[in-house]
Amino acid sequence: MNGSASASAMDVDQAQEEEDRFLAFVDYARSALSLEPEEDQDQAPNGNGAEASGPGWSWIASRILKTCIAYSSGVTTAILLSDLSQAWNGQHRARAPKKRPECINQLKKKHKRTKLPNTITIDSIYERNFLSLSSVLEVVIVDAFSLPGTNIYMLTLGDFWSSNTIDLYLHRRYYDLADPQNGILKKGREIFLTGCYLRTATEGSGFPRLLPTEYLVILLDEEEDDDAMLLGAQFCSDSFSSISLDAVNKGVSFSLYARIESIGSLEIPGRFSTLQGKQITLVDNDGVKFNFLLWGEQVLLANLFSVGSMLALDRPYIASSVESSIETSDEFCLEYGSATQLYLVPFIQHEEQVCVALTQNRYQGPRLLNPLDSSQDPKVSQVSLPCDSRGSIDFRDYPFRSFVIDLRDKMTGISLYGVVTDIIKDKHAEEAIFSLRIEDTTGVIWAKLHFAKSWSLGRLNLGHTVYISGLTCSMSKKKCFCHYNCDAELMRTFHLKITLADETTKVFTWCTGQTAAELLQISPDEFYELPEEEQVMYPSSLENEKFMVAIVNCKNRQSYGDNGGLIPENDDVSWEITRALKCE
Repeated sequence: MNGSASASAMDVDQAQEEEDRFLAFVDYARSALSLEPEEDQDQAPNGNGAEASGPGWSWIASRILKTCIAYSSGVTTAILLSDLSQAWNGQHRARAPKKRPECINQLKKKHKRTKLPNTITIDSIYERNFLSLSSVLEVVIVDAFSLPGTNIYMLTLGDFWSSNTIDLYLHRRYYDLADPQNGILKKGREIFLTGCYLRTATEGSGFPRLLPTEYLVILLDEEEDDDAMLLGAQFCSDSFSSISLDAVNKGVSFSLYARIESIGSLEIPGRFSTLQGKQITLVDNDGVKFNFLLWGEQVLLANLFSVGSMLALDRPYIASSVESSIETSDEFCLEYGSATQLYLVPFIQHEEQVCVALTQNRYQGPRLLNPLDSSQDPKVSQVSLPCDSRGSIDFRDYPFRSFVIDLRDKMTGISLYGVVTDIIKDKHAEEAIFSLRIEDTTGVIWAKLHFAKSWSLGRLNLGHTVYISGLTCSMSKKKCFCHYNCDAELMRTFHLKITLADETTKVFTWCTGQTAAELLQISPDEFYELPEEEQVMYPSSLENEKFMVAIVNCKNRQSYGDNGGLIPENDDVSWEITRALKCE
């Protein structure tokens, strides 16, 4: 009897211990879920935030029991916490109003690129409960987090065309980019995805999710300071010419930046089957061409690329031409290796259809466009000269060009080509409005441009030649768009003349604005604050410094009127520096 009583007491103690462990785990899970990052206010499940503190004790206990039953072979703490987290987030999402996250609304205002051919929307995934491997997702990161009790990173994704969001299990090759402190994969970042498998709601809990994919490309915007710094710091020191056999044999890694010139298919015949591939031809800033090859399932990545876009490759695999089994005169080619990460600056061609019906004038000749035949309406660049896929000016798409002297009140669909002689910002308007003074061979006009957020024409400056279409003309009584007293306002800028030289010759150049500030490594206001003697000496600090620059011939700009006082008529400085990058 004593032995039986002792065994019974031990069973009771063991059961009590297991119950205590269960209760302790429920409390731990509740605290872990309560510490998860809260979603945007506009994504909250209700207006009073009653459930913002996390799930209740009974909900967690019930969910744990369901998970234990589902995993009959046993569960770990990580499995339980992962399932609890996803079930709770799914419950939140089900109750949340179908509203596009605010971070996507902000990005949508400046979204100008067209969809890639294979792009689908998140809403369509929910509607069809299906996702093809070749489908492309153009998405924005709404949230980035790790599942409680695990090192599994999740991204909540949305897009510009959907009210739903979807969670992605991030592939481990991108974990270093998802670091909460310094990672680039964070809220507001745009990415392209393909090769995704869908975990449907019936296979898991609550909502469909995307399983990890290796085929992810991070989008960069050269107009954003952080992205421009990343490109300058990480991808401008290496070029295709710096790749050598010795460096490859030593295991040197490269970070390369080049334009996509073409995308083609490859087939390598084998003994039993044919290996499918893609050949992406890249051209770097020195004009050197290299092939970037994709094999097998990797060809899905080509769905994320477009001709004309800039591709940044971090740690590509360098293969010999013999190793890659293709016929080429190049010694090396690039491949998508296990450590390779890709960044993309998409090619954006600003286009709109312009229908112009103006009277014949003596400058243009008899050719007119038929406004009734929409199929013949040319597509032209809204701001800059229209270019083909290689970046060359395409003169075939010019619409009917009007001159300043021909403009009349209430004209629409106007296309102008001239020199910018002044730029003014309307400081009293709620939206971003800039006025450009454009001068051609017949006269001068002010063009008022409305922007969704801020100036988005790139580095347009005084003296630049522009082509603008889609304008509407209205004449004021005094035939002028300025009522502001600017005597009390002063905006400082640089007008820098500099001599450039390489091993062959030297050339006299000039630049203004941001480009001059990049060369001098100082802003105009900071320069103004320097003592006078330092201002005199400062430009000499550029002597013998090495820069990579882009220059354009602007000699013909001087033929328009007084050219805004930019370049004296007798000045032989006919080359302008438009971009500058300091060489290490």
